[in-house]
This record gives sequence, structure tokens and C-alpha cells, in this order.
Amino acid sequence: MTFELQPKLENDIVKIQPLKDCDFDTLYNIASDPLIWEQHPNKDRYKKEVFETFFKGAMESGGAFLVFNAKTNQPIGSSRFYEFNQEKNSVAIGYTFLARDHWGSRYNPNLKKLMINHAFKFVNKVNFHIGANNIRSQKAIEKLGAKKIGQIEMEYYGEPEKLNFIYQVEKLNS
Repeated sequence: MTFELQPKLENDIVKIQPLKDCDFDTLYNIASDPLIWEQHPNKDRYKKEVFETFFKGAMESGGAFLVFNAKTNQPIGSSRFYEFNQEKNSVAIGYTFLARDHWGSRYNPNLKKLMINHAFKFVNKVNFHIGANNIRSQKAIEKLGAKKIGQIEMEYYGEPEKLNFIYQVEKLNS
């Protein structure tokens, strides 16, 4: 079975659909808030020219999503699958950001659970690369049971290398 990188998925809280070129303005409207990127390794992603590079990378990844509040159908952010590796039986989830009015609540955990559950149909390990100074995201992923397994100097698409911690969630055999 081949990993489906851009399915349409939904639960009671969030829904995701494949990101399209025509979604740029919608997504940039959310991403233009500098506080979203405050703890991120690339703090200037709120600038349009920097976000254009991020968006181009998202489109070229083939695994990016536009995230919606399932109740209001309002776009609230983005996430993506990347680094699918059949030999290592793994995929990564990341590049996630949500509008600040959806922080600190059930949206991020429900988004990650939705994506992890989909990934576990195809792989046994899901990895997350989180900026070394992004304490907010590190704590959020630990609440979902992810374990820190290492660190890596990681280059984001068209952006300089930054230190990231690698977290992993493993599928429980049942």
C-alpha cells in the first residue's frame, strides 16, 4: 500500500485538505502574524517574501495541507507530511502553524492525532523536527507521547540550516 501524502481528513475539531496554489493569500493572511513565528527558527516567516519561499516549498513537497476549523470551516493554518521513508517505515509531520486564536486548545493536538492516525496506516514511526528554541511546540508534541530521539541541523526549503530536535511517536502493536 502506497502512502497517501495528501488525503482529505476530518474529525470533529479540524479538517485538512491538500494545499493548492490558490490558497496562498488565505494562508499568508494567517502567517503574517509575527507572533506565530516568535519561537520558530525562522522568525521572519511573517514577511511576504520569506513566506513565498515557505509556500513554494510546501507546494513542491506534495504533502502540504490547508487546515480548517471543522465547526466554522474557517482556514486556521497549515501542516504537511514529508520525508516518507519506506525502508525506515517512517514519515515526518511538520511545518505546522495555526492562527493564534487557535493556540493552547484542542486544535493542534487534534490535527496531529488526525495526521498520526493516517500515517500509522502506512508506517510505524512518525517523526517531528522542532526548532531547538521552540519550547511551545516541544511541550505540545510531548503531550502527544512523542519522545526526543536526537537533534539535527536542518535546512528548511530555501532557508538557512537551524538546529532542530527530533521527536518520534511509534505505533503501538495491538
